[in-house]
Formats: sequence, structure tokens, C-alpha cells
Amino acid sequence: MKQQTLKGQFTVKGKGLHTGLEIEATFLPAPENHGYKFQRIDIEGQPVIDALAENVTSTNRGTVLERGEVKVSTVEHALAALYAAGIDNCLIQLNAPEMPILDGSASAYCKNIAEVGIAEQNADKNFYIIKQKIEVRDDSTGASIIALPDDNFSLDVMVDFNSKVLANQFASLDNIAEFPNEISGCRTFVFVREIEPLVKANLIKGGDLDNAIVIYDTPMAQDELDHIADIMGAPHKQVDKFGYINNKPLAFENEPARHKLLDVLGDMALIGRPIIGHVIATKPGHSLNTAFSKQIRKEIKRQDMQAPRYNPSVEPIMDVNMIRGFLPHRYPFMMVDKIIEKGENYIVGVKNVTVNEPFFQGHFPEEPVMPGVLQVEAMAQTGGLLVLSSVDEPEKYSTYFMKIDNVKFRQKVVPGDTLIFHVSFMTPLRRGCAIMKGYAFVGEKIVTECEFMAQIVKNK
Repeated sequence: MKQQTLKGQFTVKGKGLHTGLEIEATFLPAPENHGYKFQRIDIEGQPVIDALAENVTSTNRGTVLERGEVKVSTVEHALAALYAAGIDNCLIQLNAPEMPILDGSASAYCKNIAEVGIAEQNADKNFYIIKQKIEVRDDSTGASIIALPDDNFSLDVMVDFNSKVLANQFASLDNIAEFPNEISGCRTFVFVREIEPLVKANLIKGGDLDNAIVIYDTPMAQDELDHIADIMGAPHKQVDKFGYINNKPLAFENEPARHKLLDVLGDMALIGRPIIGHVIATKPGHSLNTAFSKQIRKEIKRQDMQAPRYNPSVEPIMDVNMIRGFLPHRYPFMMVDKIIEKGENYIVGVKNVTVNEPFFQGHFPEEPVMPGVLQVEAMAQTGGLLVLSSVDEPEKYSTYFMKIDNVKFRQKVVPGDTLIFHVSFMTPLRRGCAIMKGYAFVGEKIVTECEFMAQIVKNK
């Protein structure tokens, strides 16, 4: 799959939940590998903040990003809409320290994205694949987020409040394409008993009955309710039973749980890559959500390139006989056993390392180790298959090394290892020359990486 951005720009206007300010936010197309970024155009120099988990500094009634002294808060609804639409690159310009709350949901963002359309870009989309159980837990509350391996993305959310109106609820998203209709219009919510402390903390200056679900679940005298309405600048409302006191009825019976799912998705967008896996969130909140995203970000920083998925039972794209038709190499120098995945700009190959390899006779008899130069050769052969697949009659051409740079050997490769090579173009193929980046993996670990230039030459 390819990266995507907006076809055009759009602007949303509304008041901020925390500040009550009138705010404009403009969503702009962005180049490949840009990611999500917020730009404060109301500040000198128009500073930009990357929407990444490591930039989260606060999670009190919303997710706050900060770089230096510049902040942007309540970013989760907009990010959820972008993430669900499959948009990878977008610049959001705004003239205030927070995003507008609008109606308390992501509905307006989804509608505008649908109207301007989505543009496919040339770069490949970079997923983060859940390959083993990942768990973040808050033992004090019993809240947790668990991610499990799966072939697609899905998200389940369970909420549990000590409330006679809102106790246990469940929401799920099995197909992210359902987000606009099933999740995006679900509003944020607040309990009446929370409102006065939030007002005193200057956290809901822009809150009202039109941008949040308000839940009445604790007995209060009418004069107390009138007092809360006064400090919110809202009209008095006669309330004589527990329930939801909004002007607009619930869109779904489990709208609060669906909104929590929306929040989880928005905070997961801070990973910087779409996820493939099954995520289960129990009693989530912004603090837990962003802790989960930070944990995955640490893994991405530790090893920027994730090992490709390899299932030996799946038929390869190219077996050894097909490879012979592309490459002139033969025993004992044919270093690629099969190709398991290929795109326009990348290829994934496999080399099974056995003790019968001829080089182990001398390297070394008592401690067999695969020479690093042969690992690089195997990567180059894999890259050669990528290059040759772009020309007609590939059997009439050969590829030759012109330059090798930035070679790193991180771990020994020994008999019994299965090497997985991921090789991709760093620049477009020009005049028969290709600059490529190669990684070799054993399991989940990078064992070798390098950059190299190769040239296609027609055989005489």
C-alpha cells in the first residue's frame, strides 16, 4: 500500500474546549514521510510540533503536545479522523493553543476529508506490525491496553464507571472503513459532578450541552444545578431524574464507549505508523493510551526497520528456479533461496543458512560464522532481483556493485539461521543505476545493514 495525503485543504472553525477561544484549523496536504504535524501560525516563527507520542506532556481532559514552550491540546479527534481515513501525511495549521472542540466528536473532520478527497503518493506505507503481545497496564485502576498479532487492524474498548447511568459499556471497530459512520459522530462526555472542579481548573471554558454528553448520576438540588449552569454560562435546565441531559439525544446507546474508542484511535495515531494487530483497551484514558503509543515508539526508535513477516508455509513469489532465470549466479555463489514479497520500490528475500555452506570449511572450522561480505552479497543479489524485474528480458542483463556505504554488522550469522533481506530503492532508478538500502534480519533482530549502488549492464 502507498502513503496518502489530502487532495486539497480544508478549514474548520469553532471554540476551544479549554480556552473558549474562537479557533481556525486548516488541514493541508503534505509530502511523503511527513507524518502529522501541527503548526502554530499565531506565534512568531510559526513553530511546528510533530504529532508523536514522545511530544505528549499532559493528558488532563485531552492529549497535549509540546515542543519547547509551544503547545497544542485536544488533538485526538482530528488525528483519529486522519488515521481512520488512511492519511499518512498532513500539516494542520491553527491560530490557538488547542484544536476546536466542534460538537465534541470527529464527525466534521471526516466529512471534510471525504469532500476534499485523498491522494495516493509514491512512497510505500510503513506499518507497525504487532508480532507478539504488547501490554500497558495501570494497576491502580485496573486499566490496560493489550495488542495481539492479527492479519488486520481491529480495536475493542470496554469502559467501567462507578455510575448508575454509565456503568459498563463495550464498543468495537473490526473494519476501520466503518469509522465515519459508526464512531466519528460519538461525542465526548462529562459527569455533572465533575463540571465545577473542571471550571475552577480552567479546563472547560468552551464546554456546553452542544459539544459534550452531560451525565446526571448523583443527586443534586435544583439550585446546585442552576449554579453549575450559571458558571458555565448555560441556561437553567430542570432535571428530575438520572440520565443524559443533552439537547441532542444519544446517537448510539453505547455512545460514550464509542467515543472512548475514538480517543484510543486518535492517541494511537501518535505512534507515527498505522498498526496491524488486534488492540483491546479496558478502561482507557489519554494517559494510558499515550503510554501505549510511547512504548511502541521506543521500539521503533530502537530498530527503525521492522523485520518482515515470514510464513514458510506460504508459496513464494519467486522460487529458486525462477531466481535462476534472473540472476547469473550459480553454486556456490547463489545466495538467495526465494522471494516472499515485492513492491514497486522494495523486495524481501530469504536465505537459509546451513552447516553445509562451503565457506564454513574455512570460516571458521571450529566456530562457523557466515562472512559479513557474503551477507552483503546476498542483499545485493536480492536487490538485483528488484532491479532486474523492472526491465524486459532480464536474463540479458546483470547487475554490478559500484559502491557500498554505511555497512554495519550487528550480530553473528551461524548455521541454522534464516536470513530475511529487505532491500528498497533510496532513489528512483536512473540511467541503469540504482541506490538501495538493505537490511538483513535473523528473527526480529537486524544483523546487517548497508547502502549500495548497483548498475544494470546488458550482457555481451
